[in-house]
Amino acid sequence: MKVILWMLSLTLVMVVGCSKIEPRQQLLQDKKCLQCDLKGDNFSQADLQKAVLNGSDLSGANLSQANLSSSLLDSVNLSSANLSGANLSQAGLSLANLSSSNLQGANLQKAYLRGADLTGANLAGADLRDADLSATKLEKANLKGAKLEGALMPDGWK
Repeated sequence: MKVILWMLSLTLVMVVGCSKIEPRQQLLQDKKCLQCDLKGDNFSQADLQKAVLNGSDLSGANLSQANLSSSLLDSVNLSSANLSGANLSQAGLSLANLSSSNLQGANLQKAYLRGADLTGANLAGADLRDADLSATKLEKANLKGAKLEGALMPDGWK
C-alpha cells in the first residue's frame, strides 16, 4: 500500500511539475506555434524563416527586420504590428489581418496575400513584386514608392 501511495504521489509531482512551453519560446525553438497568443511580443531581427504561425495573434508585435521568408502566416492577426524592413518574401499571408501595420521597406516579393486586410497599412517603399494581392483590402494603405511590378492586384485597383 505504501509503495502504491508513493508511486501515486511521485506521478502527481511529475504531472504538476510539467508545464507547457511558453508560446514565444516555442516559436523561437521550433519555429511553429499555431493559434498562439503573441500579442505585443518583440521578435525584432529574429530568424523565423519557414515558421508556421497560422491563426496566431501577433497584434502590436515588433517584427522589424525579422526574417519570415517562406513562413506560413495564414489568418494571422498582425494588426498594428511593426514589420518595417522585415523579409516576408514567399510568405503565405492569406486572410491575414495587417490593418494599420507598419510594413515600410518590407520585402514581400512573391508573397501570397490573397484576401488579406491591409487597411491603413504603411507599405511605403515595400517590395511587392510578383505578390498576389487579389481580394485584399487596401483602403487608406500607403503604397508610396512601393514596387508593384508583376503583382496581382485586387479588382478595381487603380
